Amino acid sequence: MDSPVLDLRQLHDPRIPDTRLEVLGKPAERRALRYANPAHRNEFVAGRLAVLHFAATLVGVESRRLVPDFHCPRCGPGQDHGRPGFMLDGGAAPLALSASRASGWVLLAGVVHAPEGLRLGVDLESTGKATFEGFDDIALTATEKRFLSTISDQERDSQRARLWARKEAWLKMTGEGLRRNPAELDVLDLPGLRDITERALPDGLVAALALG
Repeated sequence: MDSPVLDLRQLHDPRIPDTRLEVLGKPAERRALRYANPAHRNEFVAGRLAVLHFAATLVGVESRRLVPDFHCPRCGPGQDHGRPGFMLDGGAAPLALSASRASGWVLLAGVVHAPEGLRLGVDLESTGKATFEGFDDIALTATEKRFLSTISDQERDSQRARLWARKEAWLKMTGEGLRRNPAELDVLDLPGLRDITERALPDGLVAALALG
């Protein structure tokens, strides 16, 4: 399984021509054009281009042969959101994919020729995201709160973000997303869920991977 972390600032030209938007598929193209902030639009486009080229590299084909087909558990296939997927030569590309963006970076994970039923979820978070007042009450279980109480003040914020990354990765894998109450999901010791080592990440970011 591959899981690179890429700097979105190095993946896009601020002057993105329409022809580059077209390769993302119509749903993503329409979503990109709805962004009022050009910086946010460029980051979205760069992230989608990163997923496209990552998938093409894994399968060993030119990216132009892949047709984006993102799938949402609630909305179905062909969406501008949801689980990344691609069509190749009229059929589904043999890939399980997940992607996450945070602070100008994108984290990608993929399995080629994944066994039927394999599910994958990855999440990348800024360590400052989980510092707002009330986060623990809306996001953490009682067991997780007790765990945080044993952590030093200097490490507590990064551990909060790490717990949140674990929850997001798990809920992406299951397809539930935030339809499930995160405060009822204990992620301290779930099988198939692990942190991505900080040595592989830029400063100020944490990440988790769920596979099952």
